[in-house]
Amino acid sequence: MTKNFVEELKWRGMLAQIMPGTEEFLNKQMTTAYLGTDPTADSLHIGHLCGIMMLRHLQRCGHRPIILVGGATGMIGDPSGKSQERNLLDAETLYHNQECIKKQVAKFLDFDTEGPNKAEMVNNYDWMKDFTFLDFARTVGKHITVNYMMAKDSVQQRLNGSARDGLSFTEFTYQLLQGYDFLHLYRTMDCRLQLGGNDQWGNMTTGTELIRRTLGQEAEAFALTCPLITKADGKKFGKTESGNVWLDRNRTTPYAFCQFWLNVSDDDAERYIKIFTSLEKDVIDALVEEHRQDPGRRVLQKRLAEEVTVMVHSREDYEMAVEAANILFGKATKESLLKLDEQTLLDVFAGVPHFTLAKEELGKPAIELFARDDVRVFASKGEMRKMVQGGGVSVNKEKLMAPDTIVSTDMLINGKYLLVQRGKKNYFLITVK
Repeated sequence: MTKNFVEELKWRGMLAQIMPGTEEFLNKQMTTAYLGTDPTADSLHIGHLCGIMMLRHLQRCGHRPIILVGGATGMIGDPSGKSQERNLLDAETLYHNQECIKKQVAKFLDFDTEGPNKAEMVNNYDWMKDFTFLDFARTVGKHITVNYMMAKDSVQQRLNGSARDGLSFTEFTYQLLQGYDFLHLYRTMDCRLQLGGNDQWGNMTTGTELIRRTLGQEAEAFALTCPLITKADGKKFGKTESGNVWLDRNRTTPYAFCQFWLNVSDDDAERYIKIFTSLEKDVIDALVEEHRQDPGRRVLQKRLAEEVTVMVHSREDYEMAVEAANILFGKATKESLLKLDEQTLLDVFAGVPHFTLAKEELGKPAIELFARDDVRVFASKGEMRKMVQGGGVSVNKEKLMAPDTIVSTDMLINGKYLLVQRGKKNYFLITVK
């Protein structure tokens, strides 16, 4: 073993709960461990990243990671940490989501190594689809008592909490289904450890208990959880005003993804760089010290954003995100602007004033379009003339040489946008419809 997996998680702040004997077992031999994720969307979001990074560190420490996509359990919904039952998904949607997730996880885990710790992806639908209710009741249900299931915090919170509809039988049995996954992987793939978020502890220990009650007390099975990541202010991690920060570029552009990490607080950056990157401890310690010497340079945030964006997307996407930011915050050319796809353009200029212009208006002088009440880039035509003469006005990153320059359709970015810059820092985005 190249590293101690548990020690690696500890210094990174990624260890919440661990069953007795887990570390000793891991130190004795290469261990197969799995982490489950429900394919309720066609992309993971950064809330999933701590679990995925646990698998990444596990493999780098010489152990064998399995990612389980819950095609069967995803049809049911898990009450853990939820106040309402999830929507149930059909098989076609679940399969599509699974294939998308597989492509994303392949960026974190090595599925191609020839070594014994090659990563694998499995889907519990494969072993649950032909499992009848009678089989389930006979081989699983008889081993775990209702008293044991009722004692779980996730069940108690739903029964005693504010959930209007209580807890359905479907959800109540979820812990048995997840427990059976562990039993099945134990039998077929010699999987001895389950990883997950701390809200999954109850379901995970049901799995270890089911293994012991089914196979005998000598059967060794373990569970280990990571903490639920929050921001320094206690708020939920990974949420923005527009919703989740997704790994799929079609849901969250690489620019917006990179900006999320660049904008975290100093305290969060210090925690997140340990959790969400594979940088070694000495490198992180040096970065933390450098950041504390001059927080204004935001060394931690910049390195964090680079590492995570490159890992999730690519080096090219990261460099494009930096270039996109430079359009707004630094010097850039028209060519830089034209490289941006439409969504990235909108993300970059999300915070600037937006105006709409009818397409029929094109063909008029700039001064007729940018100094009027409904497109108020300039307070008056006189102000615009003065600024143009002083060289302080640009359209699409090209200096406007005369106020009566004709604004034509061939000037439009993506066939519909004009970016007007007044002075160094004032931008205005005009949508032409």
